[in-house]
Amino acid sequence: MMEIEKLLPENILKLKPYVAGKTIAEVKKEYGLERISKLASNENRLGCSSNVKGAVLEAIKEIQDYPDPIAEKLRKAIADRNGVKEAEVILAAGSESIISILCRTFFKNGENAVTADATFVGFFVQAGVRGIELKKIPVTDDYRFDVDRILNAIDDQTKVVYLANPNNPTGTYLKADEYRYLVDLIPDNVLLIADEAYYEYAAEVDDYLPAIDHRKENVIILRTFSKAYGLAGFRIGYAIADERLITEMLKTKLTFEPTAPAQAAALAAYNDQDFLKQSIELVKRGRDRLYEFFDEHGVKYRESISNSVMMVLDSEKEAIDFTQKMLEQGVILRRINAFGLPNCVRITIGTENEMNHFEESFIKIVKQ
Repeated sequence: MMEIEKLLPENILKLKPYVAGKTIAEVKKEYGLERISKLASNENRLGCSSNVKGAVLEAIKEIQDYPDPIAEKLRKAIADRNGVKEAEVILAAGSESIISILCRTFFKNGENAVTADATFVGFFVQAGVRGIELKKIPVTDDYRFDVDRILNAIDDQTKVVYLANPNNPTGTYLKADEYRYLVDLIPDNVLLIADEAYYEYAAEVDDYLPAIDHRKENVIILRTFSKAYGLAGFRIGYAIADERLITEMLKTKLTFEPTAPAQAAALAAYNDQDFLKQSIELVKRGRDRLYEFFDEHGVKYRESISNSVMMVLDSEKEAIDFTQKMLEQGVILRRINAFGLPNCVRITIGTENEMNHFEESFIKIVKQ
């Protein structure tokens, strides 16, 4: 009999795979419910731009052809909007794919990465696939990055500092002065990966500084179309970095990602700023409403500048019980033990009807 353990390297055997939240179809089937509110995965519950469908149908007319390997039209649009050269932009199947590209491209054996212990699990997974040692720095008592401890953790073998800003799952962020301090003190031979998956929700926050506004040659900015643009199902994201870094990343990128329909969808979405504004406003209203509801019911939480809010419960057991009871009501939430916060639950901001469902279910559970 084949011994699978002997076929795999130790780092893969030890690797914990990313476990996605339950789908609407799964919950309907398992609990026999019709009313489902999926508030677990930080998707755009408003949907996507109405322009996307036509663009995708047009792209499908040439589906027999391989897609443009550099996504030239979309690449140009991104470069123009951000005031960078096209050669400083790379696109792939979501920012998680770009993280994989970074791990394949830049790490040598024995090198490490510094990050936080409560941040995007996708980075942990991709680093683990490559066998990269991770130095996970605890977040502060108020769930923020400890910048000094992160800087002090850098050693001669550190290749990357990875920070999601705004952070997922906490919704917290590096203030402008903290970000400048971090960028200016990171050694030039260490890459700073600034994962800005939630950039669009944060861009207008007074003391939030987008990485594009304080760049050095060793900074790599990640962004995605999965959140504010509502294209999670298409899997498309991009990075902005020094042209020399992008040139090397293109060597290890899967040649024909992202797909032609994904490129068309993203370009249509990117050009629809009205829909983007609607998405951002929906989240702002929903966050304020949730804060008010939590305050009314004495629930601890952390204010956020992303499209989700993190509840802070007293114990892991309480978090498990709460998410299960809400699931039985058809409200899918994300318990974030995999992110290192076992007593916390992340709630994606949904539509008005979905937030009604959350509040009604919460009250029903509390009264049990």
